Amino acid sequence: MDLLSSTIWYWVILAVTGIVSGVLGYVFGKSDTSSSSDKSIELNILEIENAKLKSDLETCRKRLDSDHTKSFKFDSKIKFSKNEDFIFHVNEAKAIFGKSIKENDLKLIEGIGPKIEELFHNFNIKTWKSLSETPVDKCQEVLDSGGSRYRIHDPASWPMQAKMAYEGHWEQLFDWQEKHRAGKY
Repeated sequence: MDLLSSTIWYWVILAVTGIVSGVLGYVFGKSDTSSSSDKSIELNILEIENAKLKSDLETCRKRLDSDHTKSFKFDSKIKFSKNEDFIFHVNEAKAIFGKSIKENDLKLIEGIGPKIEELFHNFNIKTWKSLSETPVDKCQEVLDSGGSRYRIHDPASWPMQAKMAYEGHWEQLFDWQEKHRAGKY
């Protein structure tokens, strides 16, 4: 009888351990859902970093092109693709955004308001084209010139957005801004 009662206790302890392990596994499994939202936030951060790197790469390419044109004589057959022929169409922009858009209005860029636009104007950055060619580091310098209240802004995507506006990619710009509306990534 003593052997039988000790065997039953082993089985009871084993069952309790299994139940506790199952409950703990369930609880830890449920708490793992917060990591999926963390992954979403991380993905958005990586998209912003990617936009910054694309902007910096474009700036480097433009510098490289300008250095080559200064130091080498190119054959007349070589043409650089520049969007000098872009004409701003108010109605196209209005159709996409649902409001009137003024050409080279920096406030069209998500994250730029009247005060930040004024800061950029102080640095002689007054057009979408000039903002699209501005490195992110320079954009940060412009923000820093306004003082500590502008530190919360992240200019990583501003040159990319300005390029979309300058080139007239209204739908692409609108879709990107809807995805990243009001800095909520």
